[in-house]
Amino acid sequence: MQAIKKDIRALTKEQLRTFFEAHGDKAFRGNQVYEWLWGKAAHSFDEMTNISKETRQMLEDNFVINNIRVDQMQRSNDGTIKNAVRLHDDLIVESVLIPTPTRTTACVSSQVGCSLDCKFCATAKLKRMRNLTPDEIYDQVVAIDNESRLYFDRPLSNIVFMGMGEPLMNYNNVLAAIDKITSPEGLGMSPRRITVSTSGVPKMIKKMADTEVKFKLAVSLHSAIDEVRTSIMPFNATFPLADLREALEYWYGKTKSRITYEYVVWKGINDTRNDVDALVKFCKFAPSKVNLIEYNPIGDEVFKQADNSAIEKYQQILERNGITVTVRRSRGKDIDAACGQLANKS
Repeated sequence: MQAIKKDIRALTKEQLRTFFEAHGDKAFRGNQVYEWLWGKAAHSFDEMTNISKETRQMLEDNFVINNIRVDQMQRSNDGTIKNAVRLHDDLIVESVLIPTPTRTTACVSSQVGCSLDCKFCATAKLKRMRNLTPDEIYDQVVAIDNESRLYFDRPLSNIVFMGMGEPLMNYNNVLAAIDKITSPEGLGMSPRRITVSTSGVPKMIKKMADTEVKFKLAVSLHSAIDEVRTSIMPFNATFPLADLREALEYWYGKTKSRITYEYVVWKGINDTRNDVDALVKFCKFAPSKVNLIEYNPIGDEVFKQADNSAIEKYQQILERNGITVTVRRSRGKDIDAACGQLANKS
């Protein structure tokens, strides 16, 4: 029975150096291969042109590169690009390139399906199959950077972990991917241009703070009233707002980094004055910003976009209380690429 080859990108640079020494070659060969894998994002050993054919064959005999493949690319009327990404085991995730006049942002996935159960999100209706590996996350970013250069004539400027899955339920792999993305030996992006969005896993938010990460934190909040939040995000019963708030206070105490709250206002669910007042109170314990996000339908009649008057009420009261607020209009709705719509419908 043929042994399953190990993905070479699971090896550290030191492990690669040790491998070459063990095979009678110079250790620096490991440095060369590492640069090809991460700095140049090579997807085959044949691309490694400064390495002999014999050495490339040896790598082929011992390892694989389980790179992703963009199976289908869709372009929205507003310029947004959605990629259906096929993984080495034929599972599919989606990632999105969101262009504006001044930047291009990659929205990347961290899980196949999702660990959580938010009722308004299409991804939550998919079974969680597995976590993505660091290199699968990295590959999504490389693919979108290439598309940004090709279609918009500029490199990728920002990354948001707001695609499929709950990033903090794949904590180690997400942080390993970010480490590669921000490393000078990888893509060399500033961590300040990266935002990790979570639905709120208190223990992992504290762990992130203890790790002293440099990227930004966003919280998918949608209600600051426990009963309301639990009705639309059932996991809130396990991770209630008091625990979330304590974790976010801890985060701010450690990082001094402003928290962004993502917030959709739905008709008849969270569009009353009580809902606004609860949000204001929740925002007060640490510097924060609220993104009021347009709702993107997923075929569930329970959730309907709130009236403009409700959005304006939120905006006015938040601003009156000194809280920064932005109203975000969705991009890519015509190709199911907008926030909450990723469900492998390409």
